[in-house]
Amino acid sequence: MSRESDFFLRRLHSLLGVIPVGLFLTQHLIINYFSTRGEEAFNAASDFMGSLPFLYVLEWVVIYIPLMFHAFYGVYIAFTAKNNTGRFGTYRNWMFKLQRLTGVFLVIFIAWHIYQTRIQKALGVDVNYDMMADIFQSTGMVIFYFAGVLAATFHLANGIWAFLVTWGITQSPRSQQIFSYVSILIFIALSFIGIRAILGFM
Repeated sequence: MSRESDFFLRRLHSLLGVIPVGLFLTQHLIINYFSTRGEEAFNAASDFMGSLPFLYVLEWVVIYIPLMFHAFYGVYIAFTAKNNTGRFGTYRNWMFKLQRLTGVFLVIFIAWHIYQTRIQKALGVDVNYDMMADIFQSTGMVIFYFAGVLAATFHLANGIWAFLVTWGITQSPRSQQIFSYVSILIFIALSFIGIRAILGFM
């Protein structure tokens, strides 16, 4: 792969991870958070999203195609990256390594989540509050989903920091340090929403 194409693909990978994939993750967590208000509230929010016009086009153009590119190219980056936390255990080196590890885990988690929801819906199963509550009857699934939410929120929060650096938005060490704190706050906020959403189904 040439330097020019690698540079372009990495920029595209970074952009799609925030827009639209990151925005979709945030919206998805917020919709799921309606579980904390009970079955009726969650089903109403879910039905509203499911009734959007041109839903299948939106899902493929805005979610699935960008997500697949980000995931598959991300796996390539993860397995070709040179992690040096053993020699240089700095904060940013650990964030770099964790970004790759969570990315690989998320490919597995998201594939399973799509199987349990979207594919089941295509097979005629109702994706509603009761379905999710049934999934979380299993302690193993609760732990798996906790790990998935935390991996996703970390990956997005840290990915926003990397996006700002990659695109030259935060160039000075001071601005990068400030957005390190911002990314931590994003991680905490989204993790709270995601974990509370799971507990809402229980």
